[in-house]
This record gives sequence, structure tokens and C-alpha cells, in this order.
Amino acid sequence: MDIEDTLLMIPGPVKVAPRVLRALSKPMISHRSGDFSAIYSDCCGLLKQFFETRNEIVVMTGSGTVGMDAAVAGLIGHDDKIVTISNGKFGERFTEIGERYGKAIPVKFEWGTPFDLEKVEAALEEGAKAVAMVHNETSVGLTNPAKEVGKLARKHDAIFIVDGISSIGGNEFLTDEWGVDIAITGSQKALAIPPGLAVVSTSPRAEERLLPKSSSYYSDLKAHLKSVRKSQPQTPFTPAVSLFFAMQESLHMAAEEGFAVRRAKTAKQAESVRSAAKALGIELYPKVNEHTHYSNTVTAMKIPDGVTDDKLRGGMKKRGVIVSGGQDAVKGKIFRIGTMGMCSTGDILRTIQTLELILVKEGKITSCGAGVEAASQVLES
Repeated sequence: MDIEDTLLMIPGPVKVAPRVLRALSKPMISHRSGDFSAIYSDCCGLLKQFFETRNEIVVMTGSGTVGMDAAVAGLIGHDDKIVTISNGKFGERFTEIGERYGKAIPVKFEWGTPFDLEKVEAALEEGAKAVAMVHNETSVGLTNPAKEVGKLARKHDAIFIVDGISSIGGNEFLTDEWGVDIAITGSQKALAIPPGLAVVSTSPRAEERLLPKSSSYYSDLKAHLKSVRKSQPQTPFTPAVSLFFAMQESLHMAAEEGFAVRRAKTAKQAESVRSAAKALGIELYPKVNEHTHYSNTVTAMKIPDGVTDDKLRGGMKKRGVIVSGGQDAVKGKIFRIGTMGMCSTGDILRTIQTLELILVKEGKITSCGAGVEAASQVLES
């Protein structure tokens, strides 16, 4: 496989712009220098716009899971309870983290189905220090009701933790308006830089309730907050300096385009994929309702009957387009197309055209064109 000629259409890591790649190649600087502090400070200012928050922002070296770990380890002690809501793989990860540090109270729903908010409230009524959820469940292509859960968290005086890793910058995500106390994203999603950074925003309310000593040494949220507030902002440990170069460049690119404009573009691209799926007779995987919606950053679709994962995704890969498959409970049953970051109209149309070629080969459609036409109509509207 020629990587440079391959189109990556997965929900992270995503395609990286040439400007960002050039920024990655800058000469190394000291992470304790004024130059690095200026970069970090600039990034934090732009990230506040990205998160739509006035809360403090810190950047940690590690995947988005480091941010999830920091939030739970910083708040939940051995005897503390945390309600964890799940309808996919990454919600279940919050349960696993909660069980590691304290007492998790799982509220589980079938993968790809909406939350039952009454069940969520019933769990909170039992008493919990925090409630954690995934806003955009990447594994099933579903955007969960953070606004509604935020109201329940406030009603029951629980700290509200949200994994916005595949959401922030792609879907609407109103950190302050929704009362999100700790919000988390990862660099490889809508930020559109390589994997390796987690970004965490923390409200004063959450900070007041942090444990005197986090159960995690490396992802100690208090330590990161202390370092970012120095006269010259720093990280407590050696960061991935080159990724900060990349993040600064990518944030400036997004700001030049307009954060809201990019989100609207992402929404239209996702709508075009859904429209193409309908035209091709492909069923979307998740179920939606008035509070739960199809994701704008990843579309999850059922693999047509009689077609294997290898034939569909493997066939697309041979033609130079990489899409994601299902994980765990839905492995071999669904495929997923990512639409975030630097995804372009041409990327969408090439992906749909390649999918059509596979469907023709497998006898699921008689000719190509319907999917591309449906996607084009949305993209040009």
C-alpha cells in the first residue's frame, strides 16, 4: 500500500494538512523556554474558542484516554461513586476507568441505541460524586444528549465529565452552556493533527472538588493546572513539543476558516454520506430520537447482507480508500466513514464512488452513480 496515495476516511487519526506537516518538521526547542510558553498560551486561547468555554484548558501528552483518566483519577477516590453511561465502546471505557479508581455505577444501553434519561436520573438519585458520558460515541456513530444529562448532573450536584474526543470541533459542543465540568478531546480527531495530545477543560466547580492527591501521577489534573498557570505556561512533564507546533498551526487554520464554518461543513459532509447510503440501500446502524442524533463526524452503516467485512473494507482498501470497521460487539457487522478535520468534498465523492464499485462487484447494485449523485446534491446545496 502506498500511504501517500491512500485516502484515510476513518474517524481518527484523520488526514493532516500540508501546513501542519511542515509545522511538525520545525527544529526542536526547549519545553521550558519562553518560545514554548508562548506557543502553549496561544493554543490555550484558541482552544477555549474551540471548546466554547471560559474554563481553564490544559494539554497533556497522550491519547484522549489520558484525559479521561485524568478526570476520573482526579475526582474519584476509593469510596466515591461515579455514574458511567454507555451505549458503545468508549462509554464502557469510562466504566472501566471508574472501576479502577472508585465505585462505578454503570448505566448501560444496547450499543447504538439512545440513552433512557429516566434510568440515568434514577442512578444519580442514588448519590454520586460525578457522572461521565461520551458525547459522540465513535464506535456506533451516535451523538448523545450531553445537554440533557448536564441538567441532570446539576440537579443532583454531580460533576459532569464528557468525552468529546470525536465531537469537539466537529459537532456542536457548548461546554459552558451545557454545564460540562470536565471536557476532553484528542488531537487526532477534529483538531486534525497526529495522535498524541489530550486537551482537557476544567470548570472552577470541578477544580474545587478535585481530590487532595490524584490517584494518577502522570495524568494529575492538579499538576497540569498548576503548570499552565505559571507566568510562563508549561506542562509538568516533558511534552511532545512537535505536536504543539502542529496544534498551533492547525488551530490557526481552523480560526482562519472559522470554527463555526468548519462545523457546518462537517455537518454537511456527514449528511452527504447518509444521503449516499440511502440512495445505495445501505442501512444506518444507530437508532435516534428527539435527544439523540446521527453523528456529524462519523457515519456508521450496516454491512449489506451477503457481503463480508473483508470484501467491503478490504476491497475499498485495495482501491486506495481506508474506512473503519466495527469494534467488539459489532465487529464484522458495520463499517464507518469519518468526516472531520480536513476532509474535503473530493474525499467524500471518491469514498462513495469506491464503495459503489464494491457494491456492484458484490451484486448489491447494478450500476454506479446513485450514491455519488445523492452526496453531490447535498454538498452543492
